[in-house]
Amino acid sequence: MPIYMQNAPNNPVVLIDAPGAQRAALWGLADLFALIPRLSPSSRALDLQICAWDALPSKPVAAFVFLPSIEDTRPAPDHPLVDWAAQQHAQGALACSVCAGAFWLGQAGLLDHRSATTHWALEAEFRQAFPDVRLAPEHILVDDHDVVTAGGLMAWTDLGLHLTGRWYGAEMVTRLARHLLIDPSGREQRAYSSFAPPRHHGDMPVLAAQRHMDRHYGMPLTVPTLAAVANLSERSFVRHFTAATGLPPATYLQALRVEKARGALERGQDSIAQIAWDVGYRDVPAFARAFKSVTGLTPGAYRERFRAHQG
Repeated sequence: MPIYMQNAPNNPVVLIDAPGAQRAALWGLADLFALIPRLSPSSRALDLQICAWDALPSKPVAAFVFLPSIEDTRPAPDHPLVDWAAQQHAQGALACSVCAGAFWLGQAGLLDHRSATTHWALEAEFRQAFPDVRLAPEHILVDDHDVVTAGGLMAWTDLGLHLTGRWYGAEMVTRLARHLLIDPSGREQRAYSSFAPPRHHGDMPVLAAQRHMDRHYGMPLTVPTLAAVANLSERSFVRHFTAATGLPPATYLQALRVEKARGALERGQDSIAQIAWDVGYRDVPAFARAFKSVTGLTPGAYRERFRAHQG
């Protein structure tokens, strides 16, 4: 983990009121930082500024944050904010984003050949728009030194705690998290994402195989079996299936089975061994390894965190 000086920056920290910026994130992050001098009167308060996109400071800033958008629009390459962000970063500003805010950093060229994250549901769109970014949507937050990106709509809390740690140290993170009743530990976005494979690809043999897998995921499903369902040769089936869904059949089947197991863990009372059997695993440790590789959690930890409370 990078080591930083634990001092609040002297230059302004700018929360950008970009077109469509989510109010809850904009003001929530401002409120989070405003708590620091209340919890520790000896700590220097940030020079925090909420700035409309057309009224941004021209002088160097310490950091700037693009927040989630409540609109479906994406930044145009010639938007003045894009050039402003690139210039500020070139002058040493820390560039940050939450959720779809990463599209602004991407458009400014600040994420090329670097690690970053965004909301898991935006993965395909983001990869298409910025193929040179090393996207890691399974992570809630990615710190790449002078660029910090956070994933989900509420990940502004994760970003706020992370920046607090940079500027004020770990003790302040703990105090702030306790005051706000939020979890300061590192979370992973993949525990919250859902497996929603494409079905509008137009390849009917592949769609037939997908529907067969939906109905029979608990049965042994081999490439020869699925190729027969699709009425294709094995080699042709693997090629068609991977092109249409973005995943080879074995990886797709594992993701499907884990998704079914997640639902059972959230809503049912069956044992983990029974759930493993029901979704097609005859070896419980193998199921646990597969489950953790997809969600980042063991089946037991997942059930404890996400089980729907009854009554």
